[in-house]
Amino acid sequence: MHTVSETMITTQQLDEKVAELAGMIERDFEGEHILLIGVLKGACIFVSDLMRKINLDVSLDFMSVSSYGNSTKSSGVVKILKDLDMEIENKNVIIVEDIIDTGLTLKYLTENLMSRKPKTLKICTLLDKPQRRKCHLDVDYIGFTIEDKFIVGYGIDYAELYRNLPYIGVVDKEK
Repeated sequence: MHTVSETMITTQQLDEKVAELAGMIERDFEGEHILLIGVLKGACIFVSDLMRKINLDVSLDFMSVSSYGNSTKSSGVVKILKDLDMEIENKNVIIVEDIIDTGLTLKYLTENLMSRKPKTLKICTLLDKPQRRKCHLDVDYIGFTIEDKFIVGYGIDYAELYRNLPYIGVVDKEK
């Protein structure tokens, strides 16, 4: 069994950062309708909290993509497990991610969505691990830049566990 060895980001820090990101999105899209695309399963809590703090007309859809399986390392092979229910042509779209590390999954996802001709396509991530990046990505909204540790909580799992933690914690894989 793995244990959470430390709290990296508290519940209060998460709440404050989500409000800050919502404010940035409101300023950038003032008077516009936006479509948030939550990337399942990890971004489910983040996108829900973010959506409630944005004072604009907001629609919500989800995609599920996989490049991990039950492993802790990206396989580099991306599969769409659940596609969008809505058309995105001529819409202001924001992809909402839990964490960006290698960037390979998100690069694939942005290229796929750009082919559907949105009016705008932005990326919002709660967590960013730039030292693990394997490709260039322009990320528009970043919550926290973190060091390369394996983290869980606030929707992020380890083998489908720990998503329910109200904070971001570090998993000690040695215990």
